[in-house]
Amino acid sequence: MAVSLPSSGLLVLVFLIAEVTHSTGSSECVARNFGHNSVVCECNSTYCDSVGSVTLPPPGQYSSYLSSMAGSRLEAGQGQVQVNSSGAGLRLTIVPYQKYQRIRGFGGAMTDAAAINILSLSAGAQDQLLRQYFSPEGIGYSVVRVPVASCDFSTRLYTYADTPGDYNLDNFTLAPEDINMKIPLLQRAQALSPRPLSLLASAWSAPAWMKTNGALTGKGCLKGRPGGKEHKTWAQYYIRFLEEYAKYNLTFWALTTGNEPSAGQMTNYSFQALGFTPEEQRDWVALDLGPALHASSHPHTHVLILDDNRLLLPHWAKVVLNDVHAGRYIHGVAVHWYFDGLVPAEISLGVTHHLYPEYYLFGTEACSGWSPLDRGVKLGSWDRAEQYAHDIIEDLNHYVVGWTDWNLALDQTGGPNWVKNFVDSPVIVDAQRDVFYKQPTFYSMAHFSKFLWEGSQRVGVSASRETDLEYSAFIRTDGSVVLIILNRSSSVIQFEVWDPAVGYIPSTAPARSVLTLAWNTH
Repeated sequence: MAVSLPSSGLLVLVFLIAEVTHSTGSSECVARNFGHNSVVCECNSTYCDSVGSVTLPPPGQYSSYLSSMAGSRLEAGQGQVQVNSSGAGLRLTIVPYQKYQRIRGFGGAMTDAAAINILSLSAGAQDQLLRQYFSPEGIGYSVVRVPVASCDFSTRLYTYADTPGDYNLDNFTLAPEDINMKIPLLQRAQALSPRPLSLLASAWSAPAWMKTNGALTGKGCLKGRPGGKEHKTWAQYYIRFLEEYAKYNLTFWALTTGNEPSAGQMTNYSFQALGFTPEEQRDWVALDLGPALHASSHPHTHVLILDDNRLLLPHWAKVVLNDVHAGRYIHGVAVHWYFDGLVPAEISLGVTHHLYPEYYLFGTEACSGWSPLDRGVKLGSWDRAEQYAHDIIEDLNHYVVGWTDWNLALDQTGGPNWVKNFVDSPVIVDAQRDVFYKQPTFYSMAHFSKFLWEGSQRVGVSASRETDLEYSAFIRTDGSVVLIILNRSSSVIQFEVWDPAVGYIPSTAPARSVLTLAWNTH
């Protein structure tokens, strides 16, 4: 059960906080502890903590933002850049002439389940939740992954063309889930966002009648072979999806070649999947999807291959991208975070980047609570916030240009999910109380998404000695510098940052914390 202040005390607190809000534009977390080593921040229709829109101080000063297991949540600070070194044992030096990839963006997925949960709140609380993610006062999400028809985070199995033998897709039609839930929410998110959202489409399965196994779930692939009628129809299905969403003023930045193609090669796979080998994916893109997209009214939509775990790299990329006919239609390689612990980033992401530097790497799915050993929702888990920050930093340091979380919101069981594959989310909704909880993972995402604008370029950082700190540095389009630091150790680590352009920044990373430092250089 959550520990909470007596209601009179809470009211006073809320009034005090409301006062603070007016003066600074930021506001305090209403913390609740559910017994998982840290706290969640509770929001309702009239109140939600927020760091506000961030403006950096003039050159010579720096801003800091801290979240920690101890309970800090994007806690803002400011300090003077020093002319001389503090003599700290550890120095992180910014190396601006070592330039790497540019950022595309961060975000989450508008699944059926996410939409159901957001819409289960009152209008005011829905608005708060969307603002938290998408408004300038929120955490700056710019990417939204949209499942094409149903996935496991749906309440039923469906596709947009369930009429057998409909090769012309005459009966293609969006579902009530799109028309009544996902589309209106995406339009609202877009209206709140200061820049166009980068929408990303992924399909889980083709209609059953197009598949070898005659079902949406289990082991099965498209009938026939690339270039054949099923493969051509499946390519047109994607085009039709883009056209239907465009009628609602929603245009897609990119599509993937299909969610987790390896799942559809597994016997008795429990939810929607469509199997492809890398060879089949290569030929389908070259013969069907690429030409169909090129000839459509959406020829500039990016195509991302794989959309599966990085342990399939670099092999999958080699098979697909070595083929000039497929490669000409492809823009990037999409990766999921599952089993990242089994395969080092360097031999998967790093090698893929070095072999194919003209194709970008993009993180398209991640969530906590998916593993049988650590299942479902854990309100207030700091361990999970650290897992997110660690994975994002490791990905960014290995050429990834964006990172997309899974469901934008789930209920307290981690659903709905028709196959009971319950997981965690950065936002957990309690519809009965008309509140939502922002998890530690929400703030973990924020340390990146709020500060790393599109176009920010990763630069070198060198440490003066071995350290437990994990870090990544970027120069933004306006020349300001952002350094994100994760301390997963249980001790405080003192250090200083040296940016030759401005001077020395003395700093401290508390135990079990994420820290974002940012400063102007001119």
